[in-house]
Amino acid sequence: MEKQVKQTWHFNQAPQVVWEYLTNPELMGQWLMKCNFVPEVGHKFQFINNDKIDAYCQVLEIIPHKLLSYSWKKGKSENEIRLDSVVTWTLIDKGGKTDLLLQHGDFELLKDFDDHSNGWNYLLGHLVERLNASSDANSNV
Repeated sequence: MEKQVKQTWHFNQAPQVVWEYLTNPELMGQWLMKCNFVPEVGHKFQFINNDKIDAYCQVLEIIPHKLLSYSWKKGKSENEIRLDSVVTWTLIDKGGKTDLLLQHGDFELLKDFDDHSNGWNYLLGHLVERLNASSDANSNV
């Protein structure tokens, strides 16, 4: 079994809109976790959950509105990492709509794969809600 989360999500919004939710720390905090993300290759940042660091990350690659990749390391501290993986988001323009592909892996333990697969399903459900709420608010203006 390949232990890599692979999911595709479809959005009615353009890639530029979805991109903002993947790269703007304020918007990321609404559906993913609080963070100190900066969209610059090499930038080190953390995701914070319940006032504790959940993941230590570093931006690996950026192609605006098309691709974002960052390392994802979990552990008690940066020196005690038990999970070292990579998250890659790929956005595909579908005529003003977006297919969002998520790849997260390669997990050594099945438990880590299961935990993250379920976690991403949960979190991306929040992203869907946020984008739909944003679209509804804009259509009422």
